[in-house]
Formats: sequence, structure tokens, C-alpha cells
Amino acid sequence: MGNSIQQPSAGITLIVTPELWLEGEAIKQLHTTAALPDISYAAAMPDIHPGRGYPIGAAFFTTQLIYPALIGGDIGCGMSLWQTSLKTHAMNQAKLIKQLGNLDQPLSASECISLWPDIQPLQQHNFASGTIGGGNHFAELQMLDTIYLAEIAEHIGLNKQHLQLMVHSGSRGLGGAILDKHIRQFGHQGLIADSEAGKSYLTQHNQALAYARQNRELIARRILTNLRAQGQKLADISHNFIEAACIHGESGWLHRKGAAPATQGLVVIPGSRGDYSYLVQPLDTPIALYSLAHGAGRKWQRSACKGRLSRRYTVEQLSRTVHGSRVICADRELIYEEAPQAYKSIDSVITAMVQAELIRPIARFKPVITYKVKTEKK
Repeated sequence: MGNSIQQPSAGITLIVTPELWLEGEAIKQLHTTAALPDISYAAAMPDIHPGRGYPIGAAFFTTQLIYPALIGGDIGCGMSLWQTSLKTHAMNQAKLIKQLGNLDQPLSASECISLWPDIQPLQQHNFASGTIGGGNHFAELQMLDTIYLAEIAEHIGLNKQHLQLMVHSGSRGLGGAILDKHIRQFGHQGLIADSEAGKSYLTQHNQALAYARQNRELIARRILTNLRAQGQKLADISHNFIEAACIHGESGWLHRKGAAPATQGLVVIPGSRGDYSYLVQPLDTPIALYSLAHGAGRKWQRSACKGRLSRRYTVEQLSRTVHGSRVICADRELIYEEAPQAYKSIDSVITAMVQAELIRPIARFKPVITYKVKTEKK
């Protein structure tokens, strides 16, 4: 446990190892955010990296105020993992890519109801339902590479003979609209949670949270339908949200900004699109504010990626990974921004959390096909 947990100042915890990549700006943002009014505790995950004013990969606890700007525009962004009926021994990568088709166009309410009558689409929001979105969002078919905890893997039905499907997406514009409205009225200041303004934001926040969960479900079902396959959902968590919590005996509000909850069952933690992903069992971890890393974490800013990589790699080369997987991404800028080289090693992130006794790894997956965007940006 020892050197993987640091407490650089009162109320701040940092999960890190000497080998882990840490950017100074991220740590600066951590301390600046932790100094905001009413923030009692802060915890930085090993995937911490700079965001737009606030660090990504951290959790913050308040007793009275909520900070909508800290959560940001993609309320409810998160990860889900499905086990498909597709057999690994019969896998044909080229055929699967063709069957996937184009997932960039939104689904209408009537399409959703026709295809999946058991889902009542939250179409009152009308924000690109069933689509993945840009940035680091993706859907990925994976192979189960290694099982670490056979008992848990067997209990949930995890099977090496089947392809897995991971989906990373959020509230597709709804959260952004909620944040824009808030910023116009209140700027970046916190709101008293039980004030009328605070209650109004939390109601809208919870709607976006539900919409994001449903959107991941629609994406997964859409892919399974295109691949003529069935699927079983094994895990689904959000990593951008606010929830009521009790921390160190105090009641208040836990803000997770790119931090997975350790209180909602199994957690899937992706690497870059050319790296492994992990399914983990969270452990009881108050020192980390009951939170975990949500991914590998960036080590390069987006604006720097193309300049660093374009002389060494073509778009075609970046669409193929060291694992033999394929990346479907028609956006030339995005494929450089999301290159594996721009991210930390997922193993370094997982190792830091294991040493801190935050998790037990259950299984590791390697990518087969990653879908980001198929429609060329004009």
C-alpha cells in the first residue's frame, strides 16, 4: 500500500507510483480545485490529467455546495461492458467491420420502439440517441485475454469463447445544454445544494444521467442488432456525476470528474484504443473517496498529437494496432488525437490501484475492432 498513496496536503490524496506519468498542470488544477469553497476532500486517481480548468481523473467532496462546472458538459459519461453471443473461434474481422455499418446517425424514437419494445426511449431530450459521439468516446469489440479471479468471472458468466463489447459514451449534448444554461446564470460558482437553483440543477443532472445510461444501452443493442448477435450486460457505470454521499462521517456531495464509482459493483476500465482494458472488483476505499480511475488517462494534449505523430505514422498505420485490432475513424484529426501514444499505459494505472488496495483485477481484454466515427468530417 505504502508509496502508492500520497497526501501532499491536508484533505488531498493522490494515487500514484514512481513509474506513473504525471503532468504538473494536472496537479496544479487538483490543488486549485481542492481550494474552492466548501471542498473538504479531494482524491486524484492515477489517470489524472489536465482538463478545462478542472483535472480529469479526480473526485471532490463538499458538504453544502455543488459545482456543476466541475462535472462539466458530459453528465453521465461512462462505460458499459456486454458479453456477446459471437464466438471468438469463428471471428472474421473484415466481415464484422462490414456488418457494423455506420453508427453515426441518431435513432428516432419510432426506430427504438420498433427494434427494442422493452425500452421506452427518453426522446424528450432528442440529443443524438444511439450515437457514440466524438472525443475519446468509442465502442469496441474485444477478446477476453486473461482471467485473474476465476470465481467472480464464472459467477457473472464471463466466457473466453465469446467476444465482449465495451461502450464509452455519455449524454450526447444534453449535459452540455444543461451546463451552458448554468454557466450563463451562475458562472463557475457553486450552488447551495438545497436551494431552488441547486435542486433545479440536480433534477436536470439526474435526467442527463439516465439519458446517458440509456444511450449506452441503445448503442450496444444497435451494434448487437447489426451483428445479428445477442448480448448480456455485465457492467455499467458513469464517471461524470454528482451524488449524495457520506465521507469520513460527514454527509454531503461527491463530485466525480472522470472517476469511476467504487460503490456500484464491478467496474470496467479501458486503456487506449491500442491497449488492454480491465474488469475490476472495487474494494472499500474511503481514502480515495470511494472512486477509481476511469481509464488510462491522457499524457499529451490533443493539440500536440498530430505534430508529434504525423511524421512518423499515417492515418492508415494508426488504424491498425499492435494487437492486430482495427480502428474505424474517418476523422483524420481525431485519429491522431486518440492515438495510443497519447495515453498512459493502462497497466501502470491498474498497478497503482492494486498497490493502493483499491481494486482486484478480474479479467483483461484486448481490442479487436474499435468504432469511433465512420462519417468523414467535412
